[in-house]
Amino acid sequence: MIALVRTRTLRALRDGLSEAETATTAARAEAAQRQQSAEIALEEQRAALAQAAVDVARLEGELAALRAQSLLDTEDRQALRTLLRTVRKQLAREADRVHILFRSGELHSVHATRDAAEIAAEAEGASRDGWISLPASWTDSPASASETRWRLQSFALGGTR
Repeated sequence: MIALVRTRTLRALRDGLSEAETATTAARAEAAQRQQSAEIALEEQRAALAQAAVDVARLEGELAALRAQSLLDTEDRQALRTLLRTVRKQLAREADRVHILFRSGELHSVHATRDAAEIAAEAEGASRDGWISLPASWTDSPASASETRWRLQSFALGGTR
């Protein structure tokens, strides 16, 4: 009976050993598959991290450019406001003035703005440079009229100041 128990125990141990070896082999195969899957996932995560770093660098560059553009827009708006104020002041000054264009001392045309008078003179052949401003009190003498081919003079409207 001892021999029979020992044979059964030995057979049970051998069966348990072969089941354990089969389970171990299956566990090793499953572990190898999981390790391979984990390595693939790790490489994908590394690639995603590298792409995220590239995206962060690109977005930081874009943010810096947008901040610079925002500052530029602010500066542009300020410059435009300044120019607008200057133009409004000039228009306010010129609203009560008339600009008379003389050609060789004789009246040629009357204009609402200095620019319009200069454009008219240039259309008639006057040079673009060389314009001089004379006060309204300047009187035209025969010598100066013959010396000056084109002359622009501004006068106040609505009486004297």
